[in-house]
Amino acid sequence: MILVTGATGLVGSHLLVKLLQENEVVKALFRSEKQIEKVKNVFTFYNQSNLFDKIHWVKGDITDIPSLEIAFQNVTYVYHCAALISFDPNDEEELRKINIEGTANIVNCSIDFGVKKLCHVSSIAALGNPKEHETTITEETDWNPEEIHSDYAITKYGAEMEVYRGYQEGLEVVIVNPGIIFGYGFPKKGSDVIIQSVKKGLSFYTQGTIGIVSVEDVVTCMIELMKSNINGERYTLVGENISTKNLLHFIADELQVKRPSIEATKWMTSIAWRMDWLTSKLLNSKRKLTRSTANSSHSTTRFSTSKIKKELHVTFQKKETYLKAILKLQ
Repeated sequence: MILVTGATGLVGSHLLVKLLQENEVVKALFRSEKQIEKVKNVFTFYNQSNLFDKIHWVKGDITDIPSLEIAFQNVTYVYHCAALISFDPNDEEELRKINIEGTANIVNCSIDFGVKKLCHVSSIAALGNPKEHETTITEETDWNPEEIHSDYAITKYGAEMEVYRGYQEGLEVVIVNPGIIFGYGFPKKGSDVIIQSVKKGLSFYTQGTIGIVSVEDVVTCMIELMKSNINGERYTLVGENISTKNLLHFIADELQVKRPSIEATKWMTSIAWRMDWLTSKLLNSKRKLTRSTANSSHSTTRFSTSKIKKELHVTFQKKETYLKAILKLQ
């Protein structure tokens, strides 16, 4: 039996569809019943509503060990998709608890219950920092603790260390590091925030480069890696390295709205994140832009996917295929 954590999120829900299409027996961890409806919508999107009732739902939380002990009964494979995504420094404690401590709990339970293999969903944010002469990030690029990292990146890196600890203790593991994931079903969350910003008339863009990927490609790679004999490896999943400007313009054109037309230079974003900090203090509101996110928005480094392509001979979808389909539903 397969256990999926984060089953009510973007990756988890699309993974459920794919696993059930392959006639797998699946347990899905959830915290709130109202989130299950979103998963049902994803099954409807794929015309697979008949498979939805085959899910074995288990209420639990990755930070609550007693609930995990129930969820792990008779489980042989685990897809760990649960995580907190936030770039607000005020969420540091919660990020550490969910992303690091929660992953440690999953690893420990996997070992204790004799799980055969664990797939951990990390992020390109947890990959290393290229040296001055380097323009490409690979799975082997060293993490530099002296560089400025968001708390999210630090906790995803810390989560990977917990997974590697499990590997050293005999647990078979694979790690995937997706870029920004686009997929159907979760409005106003994750990548959909980008789409909604453009739809509402976003004016600014930067000259940075980002890695994007479809959720379908992510879950396909995860399943193939779990079926393989690969153990103790991590894989970058990026369908395309694209400039922020080009991505925003593509979205705007598909939505038939005005393109963002003002370049936000480094000094502009430097002022902007400081103003955002001050506003959040005065209004006790969530941060929208931080020093780390401002810096990363100007990065032009690219992410290499040669490793996953060599291992699985995978061909990633182009944005013209999957992103157009998503934008048609806006």
